[in-house]
Amino acid sequence: MTMTEEYAASEPSRAAVDALDGLTLLEFGAPWCGHCRAAQQPLAQVLAERPALRHLKIEDGPGRPLGRSFRVKLWPTLILLHQGVEIARAVRPTTVDAIEQILGNAGQA
Repeated sequence: MTMTEEYAASEPSRAAVDALDGLTLLEFGAPWCGHCRAAQQPLAQVLAERPALRHLKIEDGPGRPLGRSFRVKLWPTLILLHQGVEIARAVRPTTVDAIEQILGNAGQA
């Protein structure tokens, strides 16, 4: 799967996320967030090398239950899941290395 370019208009439920099979990278943020925009190029570079990794780009904000269920406080927050369970997280990653570091945990799943 290639990088998701647009934030999802509606978020999946926590139960749906918990039921995902395999590896999934959740990206919480907002299209107007400068930190989120800055992370897009390194994220695209990393995801281009991992076409099999599921990427869900979720718009977050007040009243959004999925982000709250993962205790997201800053954007972007990347959460790597295996079988719906969090195995790694990066908050405001700005480099390829920062993103690669959490994806390195995929081998431990």
